Amino acid sequence: MLESKRRAAIFFILAFLLALAAGFLVFQKVKDLNAELGGMTKIYVAKGDIPVRALIQENQVMTIEIPNKFVNKAHITNKNELINNVSVVPLAAGEIITKNMVKPFSNLRNENNRLVALYPSEKVQYDQVVTELDRVDIIVSTEVNGQPQTEIFMRDVPVAFSDGDKPEDFTGAALEVSLEAAAQLIHVQNYADKVRILKANVGKEEPVNPVEEQQQPAVSEQLSAPAESPNIPASPGEAAVQ
Repeated sequence: MLESKRRAAIFFILAFLLALAAGFLVFQKVKDLNAELGGMTKIYVAKGDIPVRALIQENQVMTIEIPNKFVNKAHITNKNELINNVSVVPLAAGEIITKNMVKPFSNLRNENNRLVALYPSEKVQYDQVVTELDRVDIIVSTEVNGQPQTEIFMRDVPVAFSDGDKPEDFTGAALEVSLEAAAQLIHVQNYADKVRILKANVGKEEPVNPVEEQQQPAVSEQLSAPAESPNIPASPGEAAVQ
C-alpha cells in the first residue's frame, strides 16, 4: 500500500515537473516570436458600419493589436487622426481604417457637393498625376451627329483626394462637383469616346466655381440629343475642335 502511494507521488511530481518544463518552453517560444515580430501595436478598426462622408465618432471605432512587423505608415494609431474626420469609402464592421480612407471634413467645401471617382481606363486618361487640393480641367471627345467633336467639358474642378502620388502607383482621383454636375460627369464618363483630365495651372486666372460651371451647356446633353438635333454651340470661352 505504501509502495503504491510512493509510486503515485513520484508520478505526480514527475508530471508536475514535466508540465513546468513544457510551460517554460512554450513561454520562451512565444517570447522569442514576439521579439521577432517586434511587439504589438494598437491600430484602429471600424466598430460597426460607417457610411461614406459621415463624420466618424469615437463610439464607431475600436482598437485591435497587430505585430509591429506588420504595422506601416498607413495604419492609424492615434485617435486624433480619425475622430471628426470623414470616410471617403464605406467601412464595414471590423475593417482596418487606413489614412487614405479618411479626410478632414473641410475637404468637401459644400455639403451639397458630391465626390465622383475617375479611374484611368481606355476612355479616361490623366495627363499628369493629380493630388489632393489640385484642380483639373476635363476635355471630352465624342461624336455628335456623325461628326467628331472635342471640347472643354468642365474647368477648374477641385480634386478632393487621389489614390497614389507617383506615376507608377497612381490609380485615380475623386473630383468634387455639384449634384447636377455629378450626373453629367458620370454620363460623360460612361458614354463619351474619350475623357482627358488635365492638371489646371491654378493661380493664373480666376477660378471657376464648379457649381456655376454647370450652367453652361454640357457634352452629356449632346450625347443624349436626338440625331436630327442641331449641334449645341459651345459656351463662351469654350472652343470646339471639329
